[in-house]
Amino acid sequence: MKNKTVSIAVTADEYVSGILCAPDIGNENSTTGLAFAHGMSNDMNHPSIKGVAQGLANMGFITLRFNFPYKDKGKKSADPDHKLIRTWQAAMAFLGSQTDHPVNTMVAVGKSLGARIASLAVAEGTIKPDHLIFLGYPLHAPGRTEQLRDAHLYSISCPMLFFEGTRDPFCKLDLLYGVLEKIQASHELEIIEGGDHGFSLPKSDPRKEKDVHHQIVEKCRAWLQNC
Repeated sequence: MKNKTVSIAVTADEYVSGILCAPDIGNENSTTGLAFAHGMSNDMNHPSIKGVAQGLANMGFITLRFNFPYKDKGKKSADPDHKLIRTWQAAMAFLGSQTDHPVNTMVAVGKSLGARIASLAVAEGTIKPDHLIFLGYPLHAPGRTEQLRDAHLYSISCPMLFFEGTRDPFCKLDLLYGVLEKIQASHELEIIEGGDHGFSLPKSDPRKEKDVHHQIVEKCRAWLQNC
């Protein structure tokens, strides 16, 4: 497996960092590329993003993790949505342009902020992945369940795979179930029992971080191969 640090052009004078990962020897999965975007307070090296991306790369998939501009600049506040969407667009274009690792199926994978922005970009047609994967969708702010971030999800037509922890304060499962009932596109939900917003488990849980990543990777593999 080869990890390559890359620079992705967002505009003519602005670039973001990324990590492109490809298998040493390709297989039937190697025509599928997955781009991963991070959450608000973390970056492309968040354990869930890194662990899942590397796990899928070990199975032959082509993966690209990337940072949003504010994170590369060391800022705490996220860029405006339009700039985040433009970054998503640049990352997908970069992944699709790799002549050494050509892909014919594109997947947008987002964690929290990265998930929300990916879904907005798909809903408005700025990016057009074949599939969407959400590593914890921020359906609402903690304690503000009356303000759901769901309206644009109903206009998305590509298949969606949701991963959600049972202890996530950003997504009450009963509310998510209600949203999923109204989504017309093909979709699935994989529950991470005991997981919080970053899929961390209680100290009393005998499972390890690698076990959660394995669950996510295996579900992604099966879902992508059956879509």
